Amino acid sequence: MKSIVLALSLFSIISCKNTETKTETSMTQSTANEEEITSFYIGTYTDGASKGIYKLALKEDGSFTEPVLAAEVSNPSFISFNKNKNVLLAVNENDPGTIESFQVKADTLLQLNQSQTGGAHPCFVVTNDQDYVLVANYTGGNVGLLKLKEDGSLSELLDVQQHEGKGTTDRQEGPHAHSAWFIPDGSGIISVDLGTNQLWFSSVNTETNKLEPVTIQKLNFEEGAGPRHLVFHPTKNFVYVLNELNNTISQIETLNGNYSIVSSTSILPEDFTDFTKAADIHISQDGKFVYASNRGHDSISILEVQEDGSLKLVANEPTKGKDPRNFQITPDEKYIIVANQNGNNLVSYKRDSITGLLTYVAQVTAPAPVCILFE
Repeated sequence: MKSIVLALSLFSIISCKNTETKTETSMTQSTANEEEITSFYIGTYTDGASKGIYKLALKEDGSFTEPVLAAEVSNPSFISFNKNKNVLLAVNENDPGTIESFQVKADTLLQLNQSQTGGAHPCFVVTNDQDYVLVANYTGGNVGLLKLKEDGSLSELLDVQQHEGKGTTDRQEGPHAHSAWFIPDGSGIISVDLGTNQLWFSSVNTETNKLEPVTIQKLNFEEGAGPRHLVFHPTKNFVYVLNELNNTISQIETLNGNYSIVSSTSILPEDFTDFTKAADIHISQDGKFVYASNRGHDSISILEVQEDGSLKLVANEPTKGKDPRNFQITPDEKYIIVANQNGNNLVSYKRDSITGLLTYVAQVTAPAPVCILFE
């Protein structure tokens, strides 16, 4: 009898241990399967190995999944979401320029339609809460206005704002609209023209669906600057404009609708003298750090925002790839991802929110990546 009781006791203990082991294994697998990832799309140039727009993800540890083709598209060099992130817009940087609308469905993009942009080689697109769409046409030297319909498809071209003028360098022989931005407070539009060396100001007439000039129409930049992209400070009345040709960032102050250049800061080390050109700019959500990419120096510039809004260059982090075009700060601001156009790779960096500094984490091969868009 004692033997039977002992045997039953041992069986019970072993059964409990087996149950515990199975439970622990199950929990471990569940945790591994639920690893947080951040999905994103990349726009590319398709004159080489790329076929269009790809989708991949950044894992919690900063490593990447492999890129998967989401849509076959011609030269989708800049991509953007609508306000609900269920429609993706992609310019086709060709001549004549076109723009395509896609429905976001799981890991694929379903084309809705295509429209003309009003100029050659569109290189930037953005939408606002009213579903208006702005497209900057680089070679056309103009900005096109369209609108998204309820089903996510694009309207025909509604209007074009043609820029006029030129700068002083061989890249500024005529207008080259490089980006266009809806001002966050809803007061209007800022178009950035590398060729005329100016910011152009306008607004959308929602009754006529036309672009109209405002009282102050232009802001001139330092000779040979070549303004390209900009960011708005999240809490202060400053705009930071990245200048491609002289590799600086201009601090613009906005007071009562008036814009003026307050300061200009180099984004390169003092001892660097070789050719390079700036590409992209972003600011942290707390407004403490500005980042910019350099093609030639092949680095990300890290600049600290001072109390008066001016910038101080802190460091330049190598991008481990040639010609970093676009880059993005992840939504949680823990990482920065860089798209090296001619390095054919994406590189991730851990971001220190206190110092602003970057630490290399991982990279993945991607064909001619030039734009990053987080879901």
